[in-house]
Amino acid sequence: MAKELPDIQIFNQTNLSPPLEQALCQAIANQLSENEECSFNFVEVVFVDEEKIVQINKEHLNRDYVTDIITFRYDDADTNQDIEGTMFCCAPRIIEQAQEFNESTEREFLRIYIHGLLHLAGYDDKSTGEKEKMTKKEDFYLSRTKKLQ
Repeated sequence: MAKELPDIQIFNQTNLSPPLEQALCQAIANQLSENEECSFNFVEVVFVDEEKIVQINKEHLNRDYVTDIITFRYDDADTNQDIEGTMFCCAPRIIEQAQEFNESTEREFLRIYIHGLLHLAGYDDKSTGEKEKMTKKEDFYLSRTKKLQ
């Protein structure tokens, strides 16, 4: 029996056009599921502007600044099966980061998407070691996206 792809829903609340295709996002989530021994059931990817990301950051995390992504997990976090959550991605910030890092816009959007999936799968980036581990995983999945396209 074929494994069901995760339900990835993409919503854009900005006047920008994020370069992420739903089929690729599903394939990446599926690959991450296989490698990280987790499964994604439903993930919303919501692209917002700076004002909205600051509002979300203030309301939920008591932080008053622009960030590239904020993730919320809604299912039982004690298990890594049937993960459900929302990723709020700040499209203008991601575009700025692409320029800062001399990276293509598409690649930076993919990196942030993968970063959000890793957060939903239980990875954190509060310490230097955790950040390094997440960056290595992001690089690993980014290197495999060409095979999925």
